[in-house]
Amino acid sequence: MTLRFPEDPLYQLLRSEKIDEFNQQRKSQKAISFQDCDFRGLNLRGLDASGINFSGCYFRASDLRGIDFSQSNLNGASIAAAQISGCLFPVNIAAEEIILSVEKGTRMRMK
Repeated sequence: MTLRFPEDPLYQLLRSEKIDEFNQQRKSQKAISFQDCDFRGLNLRGLDASGINFSGCYFRASDLRGIDFSQSNLNGASIAAAQISGCLFPVNIAAEEIILSVEKGTRMRMK
């Protein structure tokens, strides 16, 4: 699989770690899909992740602390070595999947 780095303005805001601007501008978007995108090493704290498709994304070594992913699609995403303290994950991803992804870099599978 090849990771994507789209020219999408919302994606570019996240790549630049402009989280407040992203949260403001996303309000005008109905559906947001960042499928197979690269978010490695970014500080995404404060991100409003509700309803975003993050399937297949890489979050290696990212700071995700406190993000509510409960309404996001994380199927196939990898969070290797990411900081996840205080995150809320979708109920259809088992805790074991999350631990394996953080520790071993596996892709999380949704039930």
